[in-house]
Amino acid sequence: MDRFDAMRLFVRVVERRSFTAAAADLGLPRSTASEVLKELEARLGIRLIERTTRHVTPTLDGEEYYRRCVGILADIEEAETALRDASPRGLLRIDAHPLLTRTFLLPHLPAFLAAHPQLDLRIGQGDRLVDLVREGVDCVIRSGAPEASGMIQRRLGSIEEITVASPAYLREHGTPRQPDELDGHRMVGFISSRTGEVLPLEFSCDGVLRQVVLPSRVMVNNSDTMVDLARLGLGLVQAPRYRFAPDLADGSLIEVLSDTPPSPTPLHALYPQNRQLTLRLRVFLDWIAGILGRAKL
Repeated sequence: MDRFDAMRLFVRVVERRSFTAAAADLGLPRSTASEVLKELEARLGIRLIERTTRHVTPTLDGEEYYRRCVGILADIEEAETALRDASPRGLLRIDAHPLLTRTFLLPHLPAFLAAHPQLDLRIGQGDRLVDLVREGVDCVIRSGAPEASGMIQRRLGSIEEITVASPAYLREHGTPRQPDELDGHRMVGFISSRTGEVLPLEFSCDGVLRQVVLPSRVMVNNSDTMVDLARLGLGLVQAPRYRFAPDLADGSLIEVLSDTPPSPTPLHALYPQNRQLTLRLRVFLDWIAGILGRAKL
C-alpha cells in the first residue's frame, strides 16, 4: 500500500473509530488495516492511534495528522478529477427519510446512475441524528431547522405541511374551521427525537405562528405510525402534504384548517465542513436540488 492509500486508511479509521469498519469500507482485511497503521506509525515515529478493546481514538498527534491528511487527499482528488474526464466515481454514502427517498429520489435514480456509470450509492434511510464522520456518511438530507452542528448546510427547498384527520374522527368531534375551535379535540402525539417532548400543532394566523398542544391518548416517535393512528381516528396530525397524497385521494384522511396551515418546513443537505466538496457529492447535491426544485413539496 502506497503512502496516499495509507493516509486514506488512517483517515477512515479515525472517522469510523474502528479498524473493522474502516477496512470494510475500503475492501481490506482487518489484519491488513492494522498492519498498515502500525507501519505508518513506525515511519512517522509517532503514535497516531490509541487502541482499546472497544474504542479506537486518535492521539493529539493523530488528530493533527488527520487534519493534514484530509486536506492533502482532497487536493489529490481535485487534481486528478481536473486532469481526467471529470466524471464522478467511487462510493457515495447518503442518508434520507424513507418516504422522501421513495417519493422523490428513487423514480429518478436509474437515470442518475446511467449518467454517472462510475458512481455507486449507499442509501441509509431514517430520521435519526447521524454522526456523519463517525458513521462514514457523506451527506444527510433532513427536514426542519438544523441545529448548529459543525456541518455545512445546503438548502434544498421547503415542504408544505398540512393538518388532517380521518372521516370517523371528524364525525365524532366535528370539523374545526379555525384554531379557536379546537377545544374538545385530540391529536396523535409525535415525540421529537431531539427533545423527547411531544411536538405542538402549528397554525399560521394572520402572519403569526400559533402553537397548540391538544390531549393525546397515544404518543409515538415514528411518523409512519403517527399517520396509521390518524387513519384509525385517534386524532389530528400534521405532516408534509406529499405524505398524505394517497390518503387524500381515496378519502382515508381529510385536510382541515387549510386557511391556517403550519409553516413550511425547510429541507437541507448537510455534510462535514472539514472536507472539500468532492465531485461525486457535488453532482449528487445538484441532482437532488434539481429534483426537489421541480417537485411539488
